[in-house]
Amino acid sequence: MTSEIDPNEELARYRASIDNFDAALIHILAERFRKTKQVGELKAKYDLPPSDPAREKAQVERLRQLAEKSELDPEFAETFMTFIVKEVIRHHKIIRG
Repeated sequence: MTSEIDPNEELARYRASIDNFDAALIHILAERFRKTKQVGELKAKYDLPPSDPAREKAQVERLRQLAEKSELDPEFAETFMTFIVKEVIRHHKIIRG
């Protein structure tokens, strides 16, 4: 006895799961940016530069390695991280004035 899978129902389940992941990503990014705002405020208070190229390079490499282990395209991981870091630096510059 073979049961037919309704592709629309299966698609709806997949999409619901994707929607959950998207929501989690947004919440995680929001929390990350709350922390980087605190970093920006600390840097501004002590007149530290808004960016740290050595740390940024190390983070990108670390995330590329994590991506490879997770079977995610490391180029995508680097592009994503670079975008986030640029946004964080922009926020730090705004905080600094």
